[in-house]
Amino acid sequence: MAADLRYHGHMTMVTNEQDMIIPAGEFKARCLALLDLVGSTHRTITITKRGRIVARLVPPKEHPPRKLFGSLSGFLCHEGDIVSPTGEEWEADGNG
Repeated sequence: MAADLRYHGHMTMVTNEQDMIIPAGEFKARCLALLDLVGSTHRTITITKRGRIVARLVPPKEHPPRKLFGSLSGFLCHEGDIVSPTGEEWEADGNG
């Protein structure tokens, strides 16, 4: 087991190489260390409250990095000049 799992609390259980079950109180006390553990080992931690599962802490899905150029391709459209005056009179101009 990893060094972070040496805690010998009476409720910590490791069910297999991927999952760890921990009570909510222990999770609260060790939250930052457990976040680091999930991030580095990609293991899932199941959090229980009075023996019932209330949450799972899972590692993020790995996404390939997006390219900078071309990443918005297909999302933008050109509408022409939207800044210049149109020549039409508006009531807000005060002329009408």
